[in-house]
Amino acid sequence: MLIDIDGVLTVSWKALPGAVEAMARLRAAGLPFVLVTNTTSRTRAVIAGRLAGEGFPVCPDDILTAPAVTAAYLREHHPDARCLLISSGDVRDDLEGVRIVTTTVDATEHAGAGAGGDGGGAAPDVVVFGGAGEEFGYPALNAAFRHLQRGARLVAMHRNLYWRTAGGLDLDTGAFLLGLERAARVEAVVTGKPAATFFATALAHLGADASETLMVGDDIESDVLAAQRCGITGVLVKTGKYLPETHRAADGTPDHVLDSFADLPSLLAR
Repeated sequence: MLIDIDGVLTVSWKALPGAVEAMARLRAAGLPFVLVTNTTSRTRAVIAGRLAGEGFPVCPDDILTAPAVTAAYLREHHPDARCLLISSGDVRDDLEGVRIVTTTVDATEHAGAGAGGDGGGAAPDVVVFGGAGEEFGYPALNAAFRHLQRGARLVAMHRNLYWRTAGGLDLDTGAFLLGLERAARVEAVVTGKPAATFFATALAHLGADASETLMVGDDIESDVLAAQRCGITGVLVKTGKYLPETHRAADGTPDHVLDSFADLPSLLAR
């Protein structure tokens, strides 16, 4: 099983009703799973710690994040490239082998940190978008725009438009990415869900075939239908960012729809 985290197991890192018990049943049954998340504000180790604190029986090896997949993509396709990271939260521990520069002011200022980062004055080769937050202000977005005009590549860990918090739906990276792509006349390479590469990496992590695997998510497009296009059985849960109108307007039909992750063991039993 591939299981999304935010909106499926937790909201604002608090366990949803019945989720801990359902995962414990999966563990007891010996069913292999990996938690697949576009979360870009925390490392795998931090995520595992937060989930364990809520009672979930997981460790860092059970988690595959968009930053980790992004690092693999950058190492393969842009080795030694100077990468301008614009992201909320610090996930540099999951960006091993990536040469990072950061800026929050303009297209000429860089201050490197971690993950092989440096602070030289040369322009970045790649602009990397993580999760949206205060870092996605006008100065940072305008700096990215200028770099893209000069020929930098654009890589995004995901293009989610919004996500569910305890206070409601918040804008996410995709809302800003769309405008930047159009203004700079470029198209981002997306490394997290719904990219087929992300699901292939998750299957390889499990050593599983698509036909033997379920994907459980609250995002009908990025989680469920994207997985189904890869031959994975899709399970949509009506928690997190789920909206009835989004469900009705979707480009396809989920293989299964559940009220929540707590209902997954019963589905598997059937």
